[in-house]
Amino acid sequence: MCMVALGVLFSGCGEEKEECAFIPETSDIEVDLKFESLADTFVNISSKEQLVKLLDKHRVLRDHFFRRDQYPNDSVFVNQLYNRFTNPHIDTLLMETRRIFGDESEVKREFKDALKNLRYYYPEVRIPRIETVISGLDNDMYVSDSLIIVSLDYFLGQGATYRPPMYEYLLRQYGRENIVPSCMLLYGIDNRFNQVNPENNTVLADMIAYGKSFYFAKQMIPCTPDSVFIWYTAEEIRGARENQDLIWARFIEDKLLYATSHVMKQKYLGERPKTVEVGEKCPGRIAQWVGWEIVKKYMETHPDVSLSTLMKNENADKIFNESKYKPERR
Repeated sequence: MCMVALGVLFSGCGEEKEECAFIPETSDIEVDLKFESLADTFVNISSKEQLVKLLDKHRVLRDHFFRRDQYPNDSVFVNQLYNRFTNPHIDTLLMETRRIFGDESEVKREFKDALKNLRYYYPEVRIPRIETVISGLDNDMYVSDSLIIVSLDYFLGQGATYRPPMYEYLLRQYGRENIVPSCMLLYGIDNRFNQVNPENNTVLADMIAYGKSFYFAKQMIPCTPDSVFIWYTAEEIRGARENQDLIWARFIEDKLLYATSHVMKQKYLGERPKTVEVGEKCPGRIAQWVGWEIVKKYMETHPDVSLSTLMKNENADKIFNESKYKPERR
């Protein structure tokens, strides 16, 4: 297989064709969503004493989101936060956050819809409280079973005056449309839902674990394009779909599936702009995407398997073998 040729194939034309996953009936499902916007709160403090009171009131935000324990002492911690929130540039973040998110009602609705779907599949699940903040680009989000904190200024998207300090290909995941999908992905990879065999250290096991998390998240927000979940461009996800057979051939050629080395995992599963081992235009984390395709195939061929049953299945080899995944050359 020619790597350069595959790179050329990944640059095809056309629009991304997207289909919705199953849309559950949730009109009778009640979700009492506690949603608190703190976007104006911290950026409008007028004293360190006021800041301390706010932090004492929001202890998870203080200890985990703002990472209190990473500072030498509380005085340094408070001083640094105070300087950040009284910096004149914070007004730009506040203004652009208001422009992009308005009164935050749309974000609240998106969270509520996703959490209603979550309760459809998991009736006993705890509904987390949601808090939104402006952090001064300090952190993006914190997710637990009881609380989700989102830094809205992290998700202002292209055109924002200030953006998180990272490579361009990583910035794709920080647009307004990525907030709820990212939270659902974090739920989907959490072992409360996604059970895995800790003794299976193969690339395939990781592929299936990631695949299950993407599949889970898609069920929570059924009509969100796949590219949003995996942070590919529409062109990249189209190229991956059109060249599955070539990608798979490379995996087999490299004896990837049952490899356990960190190097192989980093090449095919790790965060990189491109998977050059497959093709010059093949997006990074391509083995995560193939894992998602395997899980989709498994669920297509096992219509009686529920989402919760899939997520409890820690046998990656069984999921792969029973999926009969083997993309054919077009």
